Amino acid sequence: MTSTLRPADLTEAVKRPGRWLALSVLVLAVLLVAVDATVLGLATPYISEDLNPTGTQLLWIGDVYSFVIAGLLVSMGSLGDRIGRKRILLVGATAFGAVSVLNAYATTPELMIVARALLGVAGATLMPATLALIRNLFHDRRERSLALGIWGATASAGMAVGPIVGGFLLEHFWWGSVFLINLPVMAVLVLVGVKLLPESRNPRPGPWDMRSVVLSLVGVIAIVYAVKEAATHGTTWDALAAALLGAGTLYGFVRRQLTLSEPLLDMRLFRNRGFSGAVLADLLTIFGLSGLVFFLSQYLQLVQGRGPLEAGLAELPAAVGAVAAGLGAGTVARRFSVRSVVSGGLAAVGLALASLTVIGQSTGYPLLGAALLVVGVGAGFSFTVTADVILGSVPKEEAGAASAVSETAYELGAALGIAVLGSIVTAVYRDFTGPAGTPAQAHESLGGAVEAAATLPAPTSEALLDAARQSFVDGLTLATGTGAAVLLAAAMAAWFMLRNQHLDGHP
Repeated sequence: MTSTLRPADLTEAVKRPGRWLALSVLVLAVLLVAVDATVLGLATPYISEDLNPTGTQLLWIGDVYSFVIAGLLVSMGSLGDRIGRKRILLVGATAFGAVSVLNAYATTPELMIVARALLGVAGATLMPATLALIRNLFHDRRERSLALGIWGATASAGMAVGPIVGGFLLEHFWWGSVFLINLPVMAVLVLVGVKLLPESRNPRPGPWDMRSVVLSLVGVIAIVYAVKEAATHGTTWDALAAALLGAGTLYGFVRRQLTLSEPLLDMRLFRNRGFSGAVLADLLTIFGLSGLVFFLSQYLQLVQGRGPLEAGLAELPAAVGAVAAGLGAGTVARRFSVRSVVSGGLAAVGLALASLTVIGQSTGYPLLGAALLVVGVGAGFSFTVTADVILGSVPKEEAGAASAVSETAYELGAALGIAVLGSIVTAVYRDFTGPAGTPAQAHESLGGAVEAAATLPAPTSEALLDAARQSFVDGLTLATGTGAAVLLAAAMAAWFMLRNQHLDGHP
């Protein structure tokens, strides 16, 4: 393929000092998305109390963002390759900030679900553009590894900043304020990005195929919906119909990509074993983690009685571990091997999740903190190295499409994880036996049980809360055990699929 840069331009790009300032703008976009994802978990009990969603609606609020973003990432990554990655990043950041206001002021569960879906549309424009621009800003493999480490560390820092800032806001303001923190970050990103970010695009992009866009969106959403329904209600006609629709449309999408001269997604990328192995590792990693991330904040607040700020600080070890591992992942992968770092990281996360299967209502923080630290270190190593492998496997003209595949795996894993593991927690929770007079809303969610208990006399409310909390913990331990099994299987798969992969391959 024709390169977007001539050799003379390449030397200038490598030496251009402004690339590190441009990177600071790109990591702001990552921070924006990471903060939004983490504050939702802390705000869930307050959203539950204020909007009174059913258990199913609460899961939709948690995962509809990932549903939509997973369905659109490939399309938006390809669009960025065509119209310009800087342009789509700045437009997406502006839209992300605007839709955050709609999230903050949602007044019904239905409106909140719609607002989260729209946020997914905006978010789908951000992540592929950031990785693709890094691929085009940093042509030296070692510099790019460091840039990706900073990129991953910032995402992890967002995991830390989100709960702490969100916890502070929740203790002083209403829950909608946690979404408004996106606005100043978005404003800085747009104003500075206009000045610092270079534009890049595929020089021969071809047309943007709308039929492929529709097929990918419908296929991904239908498959995830089918999994969600099957996990919640068993094999129903709705789940079967959605699965057939999703499988049919995704088959049509793949067939269409193989026949188009300029496909939305070049399916030949998956012939590269390293590329496929890295994508699979990302998908299974976030699948195993997503249930923990979504429900841990509820456990810390509604089971152990911690305040939102304290709960946010309690999750800090995961972010610290991920930041440290992300910054050093490239160096460690070169000293040992790509598959050792990725497989070891996945195995560490799996073992940490397995350790959480023994938690109870009063489990002390040392076990939780140690497990979260190991989760962070393992995920930081894995995600940083797989991102480098994915970007290094393709020509820079296809960086947006390759980045979109990586991010799609991430978001699809999150959607499937919340759907499957979240449904496990919800299904186990709903079966608890409360005292006589337990309201129906107490069986919908733990937040509903806490709210219902406040209206009951002391002996009854205490019995209700104890039964509900124990049932929630039982569901959480079963979900973490499932996640641990998935992560350990992913570690074995990565060991074989990433054989002979190196970070100092072709630039």
